[in-house]
Amino acid sequence: MNTLVRLALRTALVSSSLVVGACSSSPASGENAAALPASGSMAPSFSALDQAGKVRTVEEFRGRPLVLFFYPADGSPGCTKEACAFRDAWQRYEAANVAVVGVSTNDVASHAKFAAEHNLPFPLLADTDQAMLRAYGVKTTMGFAQRVSILVDADGRVARVWPDVDPGVHATDVLAAVAALPAATPQTAPQPAAPTDGTAAPATTTTNDG
Repeated sequence: MNTLVRLALRTALVSSSLVVGACSSSPASGENAAALPASGSMAPSFSALDQAGKVRTVEEFRGRPLVLFFYPADGSPGCTKEACAFRDAWQRYEAANVAVVGVSTNDVASHAKFAAEHNLPFPLLADTDQAMLRAYGVKTTMGFAQRVSILVDADGRVARVWPDVDPGVHATDVLAAVAALPAATPQTAPQPAAPTDGTAAPATTTTNDG
């Protein structure tokens, strides 16, 4: 084997190791140093395209729990296992009225291929400029997002953060966390403004037809 062939093989092995390492479930030192959001804080706003080219925002999921799972790369073994676990539990997520959204630095075309290949029923957001990663404090390794999940409650607040995820059981873990969430804060109807001229506010009357 000549020197050029050995060099090419070594380069390929190093590149493969970097991707596999980034897609493992263990965290590593990241390139962006922002902290993960604290429980009870409002989930940061975002606007990103899904695999169908549709703009998605955090506000559209308000009123129901939302799990954002950040993952390194479409098609890698660990990421495929995690995404398919959410897919396999999809009926349970629908029954619990929980939205699931995946996020990686892959582009829309890559997400479309990945979703079609594995029949994924939930949005995959293309965070190509890493704006969501920075907003949510998700670190990167060689441009790949670490495997982190964030549960947002129906009021839009961070309920739980998983900084280290086991792809095989994570979908079940999230459902257990959702079941422990308190009920959403009820929305109260606005009250009529008090008059400013000294007269009494009009009384609310009810009728009884029976």
